[in-house]
Amino acid sequence: MNPINRLAGQTAIYGIPSILGRILNYLLVPFYTRVFLPEAYGNVSVFYSYGALLMIVLTYGMETAFFRFYEKDNEVEKEKVYSTGMISLLLSSILFLVVVSWFAQPIAKLIDYADYSIYIIWFGWILAIDAISSIPFARLRAQNKAMRFASIKMVNIIINIALNFFLILFCPYIVNHFGDGFLASFIKLFYRSDWGIEYIFISNLIASGVTLVLLFPEIVATKWRIHPDVWKRMLFYAFPLLFAGMAGIVNETFDRLLLRYLLPQGLAASQVGIYSACYKISILMTIFIQAYKYAAEPFFFAQAKEKDAKLVYARIMDYFIIVVSLIFLTTMVYLDDFVLTFIGANYREGRSVIPVLMLANLFLGVYYNLSIWYKLVGKTIWGAWISIIGAAITLALNLWWIPLSPDHLIYGYYGSAWATFICYAAMMVLSYLIGQKYFPIQYNLKKFFGYLGLAVTLYLMNVLIVFDGRILQFLFHTLLLLIFIGIAFAVEKPKLFNLLGA
Repeated sequence: MNPINRLAGQTAIYGIPSILGRILNYLLVPFYTRVFLPEAYGNVSVFYSYGALLMIVLTYGMETAFFRFYEKDNEVEKEKVYSTGMISLLLSSILFLVVVSWFAQPIAKLIDYADYSIYIIWFGWILAIDAISSIPFARLRAQNKAMRFASIKMVNIIINIALNFFLILFCPYIVNHFGDGFLASFIKLFYRSDWGIEYIFISNLIASGVTLVLLFPEIVATKWRIHPDVWKRMLFYAFPLLFAGMAGIVNETFDRLLLRYLLPQGLAASQVGIYSACYKISILMTIFIQAYKYAAEPFFFAQAKEKDAKLVYARIMDYFIIVVSLIFLTTMVYLDDFVLTFIGANYREGRSVIPVLMLANLFLGVYYNLSIWYKLVGKTIWGAWISIIGAAITLALNLWWIPLSPDHLIYGYYGSAWATFICYAAMMVLSYLIGQKYFPIQYNLKKFFGYLGLAVTLYLMNVLIVFDGRILQFLFHTLLLLIFIGIAFAVEKPKLFNLLGA
């Protein structure tokens, strides 16, 4: 099978749980934004931002190191890599859980949530379980067992979402309307009416626990032994990725944390909630990039042995930029028609940051595509430096722009959005320039800027040209989308036919 077709197929399979899960998860956004005030929803976003950073620390680059050393023909070496990575993460996760449980109250005070130390313990368990699960999931990807990977991910998502609706919507309804009934009496045994966002965390914890149980066959399917020589090689390769990952999470999540601490106290939580809800509008972009990452990392390592590897990487970039540009344009032209209806009215004031965040995430996707070079040549230190530079840009611009008064064009979460845009654009450019020195790939820059420029131009036409009547406006939006698809198809038609015939 043509390698690009194989990657597309793997991306589609990995995308099934991502797409369905994100759609189901996305339904929680209108649910949350109508059940909880922006202040409460903002607190949820803050905790998950901390969780994302800690998850990078807990896995310390071992997932990518696993792919780097697992792609060998020697089955004995593969087992050594798997068991070593598994035991390493298991021991470090247990240590983390002990520390977090013991120091939950001081940690809660440190992050200004002194009354919520139980959140710290819950998150400690969630993160420890997810870290332990990461290597079994990585092995499924390396073995091309995409369907089992997708099935387990879907179970996690369905349990999480079902518990959210059950605990936050169904239980209070039964208790409030049928307080004397048998079902209400049973629910009262475990349900606390004074809890709200707590049930978001509990649902996540239960779903993560079930996932670990489902991965049990993969966990025990090895000889439990750590190999010091393999462990040292994996750590040496992974260590720079830890810093790259931490810096990457700073770029992805610290804007919400900084908003909370840099804005006035009465305004901060609601602004974080609004910004987080608008950030989730980039759902289609996030789905595709996540599915692509799941498929691409093991694919790129396996493809590196082929003579035409660089040509394949370049062609993949062509199709990647078409897809992400199309996702950007689709989301933006239908923003007012459909997309904004998924968040509550109190959150829609932040709509002007959505195109900025969409393009920022597009740049991040391109960066992920480009960054394979330092993983293939073992120069992971460059991944750390690029991410650290991005984190410095994120922190500097957020610290500068967030506290500005509303008299300025860029302030508050507007500043955070533009900081994210500049950060990811800079990381993308740096990865390309440095990569051309160590692992030169002849990317088609004309196509890159052509497709991206076309998508942005059509979006601006969508903003500037307004018709009377919703039907006429909707038809115009659809026409803009068809123009992009038609031009892309006309340009790529010969290669597409070759791919389909391969």
